[in-house]
Amino acid sequence: MESVNQLWIKRIYEKCSGCRRCEIACSLYHEGKIWPEASRVRVFMFVPGVEIPHLCFQCDDYPCVQACPEEALSVDDRTGAVITDKSKCTACGTCIDACPGRVPHLHPQHDYIVICDLCGGNPKCTVSCQEGKWDSLVLLEGQDVESEKAPANTPKNLTYETAKAVLGEKTTEEVYEW
Repeated sequence: MESVNQLWIKRIYEKCSGCRRCEIACSLYHEGKIWPEASRVRVFMFVPGVEIPHLCFQCDDYPCVQACPEEALSVDDRTGAVITDKSKCTACGTCIDACPGRVPHLHPQHDYIVICDLCGGNPKCTVSCQEGKWDSLVLLEGQDVESEKAPANTPKNLTYETAKAVLGEKTTEEVYEW
């Protein structure tokens, strides 16, 4: 599958305050109410003071899309986001296992997978983060995408790397539990 990433959300983990406005904005947009469990972006804290906003990395080869036995996942040609067809998804979890960052997750109430769809091209999480002046989630477009794009990773691994940068290696080793 050819990479079509015209949009991408850059994550600057060291700037995340853990306010969770991104989760609120996402759930309001997609669910019509504040429901962080149904948000397409989830904030994890495995180390106190180190918050990790976790959402789709839009891998170049889209392993989640390739793995879906029901063809319920597709790639939006305009944005590069993964789109879930709720009517086809059986919530089998194959896409979760295929994702190197383990990003897709089950909707907390319905039997389908939720993944960041970039809100159709105007991600509410980035708007909310920018309004709050944290600048932890930044929307990139066009040529900036390929130069800034990071490979998918799990929230635990991202926390570990961010904690080392913020707290130092010694302190991180003391507080981090694998």
